[in-house]
Amino acid sequence: MIQLTDDEFSWLVTYIRNNYGINLSKKRLLIEARMYSVLVKHDFTSFSQYFSYLKQNENELNTLLNKLTTNHTYFMREPRHFDFLREVILPQQLKENREHSLRIWSAGCSTGEEAYTAVMTMKDFFRQSPGWDTRILATDISTKVLAEAQQRVYSAEDLQNLPESWKRLYFTQSDDVFLLKDEIRREVIFRRLNLMEDFHFQRPFDLIFCRNVMIYFTKEAKDSLIRKFCNMLKPGGYLFIGHSENIQNEVPDLHYVEPSIYQKGRLDAKR
Repeated sequence: MIQLTDDEFSWLVTYIRNNYGINLSKKRLLIEARMYSVLVKHDFTSFSQYFSYLKQNENELNTLLNKLTTNHTYFMREPRHFDFLREVILPQQLKENREHSLRIWSAGCSTGEEAYTAVMTMKDFFRQSPGWDTRILATDISTKVLAEAQQRVYSAEDLQNLPESWKRLYFTQSDDVFLLKDEIRREVIFRRLNLMEDFHFQRPFDLIFCRNVMIYFTKEAKDSLIRKFCNMLKPGGYLFIGHSENIQNEVPDLHYVEPSIYQKGRLDAKR
């Protein structure tokens, strides 16, 4: 095993924190374990050699980030959010939104199950009210998970949390695998995005998912990101975060609704 020196560890922690907001200060052993195969592949005998290579090869940053970040997700994860979407947000939109267009962003989307679940929830809700634009922007910093998200091939186990009717409506079975239908696939637009960089969108969002992403961030990075999310929400728009995460008054205009659900502006949700 190739070990990090104190200087190498300090450089990597600082670099990742400053550029991606991720806190690796307590991940020394994890870094050594996950990066060992990469160093061996390039015949490097130290992390310093790898870092020099990294500075000259920007594409290698994708490999580094893929190795050091965990991308775990599945259909209908934290189902209360999708219940809230169906029971509170969509009825509000049906009543008030005359454009019949929702702006939803899945930030830190990983392999896409979160975005696809949201699309299926909306398709199911609007089945008797056609003509709604239910496309979702899904972003992640990892090109590896974005590529996996667009393969759209799943096992029966992957779909175990979905209603049987959704499996029949939105997937095509071939032997022991399930392929997501184009009806759902084309509703999700995948893009690579570093949440620590400035992002500018032409229009604000009705709902932003950013779940189980900020647990890896420094407090400074988290506070900055929450402020940016709030700026990108419409008045009355919602932010969903992970159930193990919380927001503690970083943004005065972002109000607690219930665990892991926040709203910009006044709390006018009818639950």
